[in-house]
Amino acid sequence: MSVVDVDPDKSCLNFRLAKCPVLIGYEKQQKIERLIKSHHIPKSIVNATFEDIEPDPPRRAAIVEAMRFCAEFAPGETVKGLYFYGNMGVGKSRVAGAIAQELAKRGTDVLMVYVPDFLAEVKDSIGSNGVLSKLEALKEASVLILDDIGAEPLTSWTRDEVLGAILQRRMEELPTIYTSNLTINELRYHLANVKDAKDADRKQHEKKAERIIERIEPFVKVLPVGGRNRRRD
Repeated sequence: MSVVDVDPDKSCLNFRLAKCPVLIGYEKQQKIERLIKSHHIPKSIVNATFEDIEPDPPRRAAIVEAMRFCAEFAPGETVKGLYFYGNMGVGKSRVAGAIAQELAKRGTDVLMVYVPDFLAEVKDSIGSNGVLSKLEALKEASVLILDDIGAEPLTSWTRDEVLGAILQRRMEELPTIYTSNLTINELRYHLANVKDAKDADRKQHEKKAERIIERIEPFVKVLPVGGRNRRRD
């Protein structure tokens, strides 16, 4: 769009280009998309907003806490993450996606990862430099969202050297948001029962699982998300 300025001293016209609202909106959305880096997350989740989410009673408290997290988050300041848990299809991932959108609008870089696919990708990258770069991205994001933790088939290596390493770096400095079908106690059991666990090593695996939980539970607000399975509506 062209804008004409009149110079009163020189009695001449100056033409300059001004961005139309559509272009401004498009550029803003492009910037948001660059700030939200996602791995294996559907666009319907990544593009979710709080305006899209029905604040029905079974999940209203979780939505309120999600909005509070966005309002209180400041880069470089310690803030607790969130652990959303509940049955499949109740909207946990959409709430997390809305957090990502809201923070990106404020210029915060957010990384949202679907845990089962990401761990499979890391496993396939063993022996290449790709593993380190993938882990560094998760360690350093201002806000990390781990979607569907507990749904992945774990091994000792992915639990201790991948998940453990990421959370060790983040736990006191950078907030992490989780969605899961599992309660914290159920997640503890899942972490102890890795695919390569042997009965003789059960105590050792329980200790390692507890070590991971200690990198999660003290640093989050645990929030149930209820309601109907909206995927079947």
